[in-house]
Amino acid sequence: MAVTMAHEAREEGLNERAQRLLKTLVEAYIRDGQPVGSRTLSRESGLALSSATIRNVMADLEELGFVASPHTSAGRVPTDKGYRFFVDTLLRVEPLDGDAVTRMRLELDSHSDTSKTLAATASQLLSRVTHLAGVVTLPRSQAASITQVEFLRLSENRILAILVFDGREVQNRIIQVGRHYSSEELRRAANFLNEQLRGRTVTQARGEILRQLKETHEHMNQVMLDAIAMAQHALRDEQGDELEYVMAGETNLMGVAELSSVEKLRRLFEAFNEKRDVLHLLDQSLHADGVHIFIGQESGYRILDDCSVVTAPYSANNEIVGVLGVIGPTRMAYERVIPIVDMTARLLGAALNSRR
Repeated sequence: MAVTMAHEAREEGLNERAQRLLKTLVEAYIRDGQPVGSRTLSRESGLALSSATIRNVMADLEELGFVASPHTSAGRVPTDKGYRFFVDTLLRVEPLDGDAVTRMRLELDSHSDTSKTLAATASQLLSRVTHLAGVVTLPRSQAASITQVEFLRLSENRILAILVFDGREVQNRIIQVGRHYSSEELRRAANFLNEQLRGRTVTQARGEILRQLKETHEHMNQVMLDAIAMAQHALRDEQGDELEYVMAGETNLMGVAELSSVEKLRRLFEAFNEKRDVLHLLDQSLHADGVHIFIGQESGYRILDDCSVVTAPYSANNEIVGVLGVIGPTRMAYERVIPIVDMTARLLGAALNSRR
């Protein structure tokens, strides 16, 4: 990405001097939240340039779409394009120090009762450390091992499937079947599945069910057929429906000048509450290679036009099971936020693995 952006910069006339001034401008604006003028750029860039030269460079950057001029100020502010170039090409991210990593690990390890509490702790950790909104999707069960399967008969050909994962987490799913099953039939089906599926992940269990379905039905008795039919329902792929997240620190955004209008905050909090758009955005990050950053309009959702979302997937047992990140203004301290998000994803994955 950096090579591509550097090539783009050369094509658009961003020489080393222009890049240095753009970097100075973005850093000053992130720090102070005020349009940046020529005097500040001259003082902080370390370049021996006249004010006239700096103004000419700023005019070029504005024409190329990297900065904009607010009507009320002679200074300039970064655009989404300017932030993107800064993040991809000019930003130097330093790893977190060892003490900070240790504190984060201890906090996650002290709240590892269930994957839900871990996710909630991770979102609170992200919020507190970045002073932004932290968001973590709940781990998908595909990486957890099945410990036990039970079936309970309900009314009207409905069955309650009880799935226990890793000996501690329970999922209940109501399935609709084609006929009435007696309690004894359900017990025999559960016993068969416990023999076949115990210790497998949901993904592996689905594969085993499909393998058995390919075998000739002549070699299967009624118990096996019933069990496989119910397992198909109980283990159906619900990834799109099951994706859920926990969020912490939404009120941190109330103190951000760019988001502080009552109407803007109302619409933003409504989007958080409805979850649909945020979930779709997070879902795009599930298969990202490391940290993924949506800046302003890149998210595709108008409500997030003034926000940046920094995400990273997290894994358990070498399988991606969720994504986490922070939501804040485009004027965020990317050099701090990026390594925090990256490390939290690594630590959350390690905490999930340690519970197995």
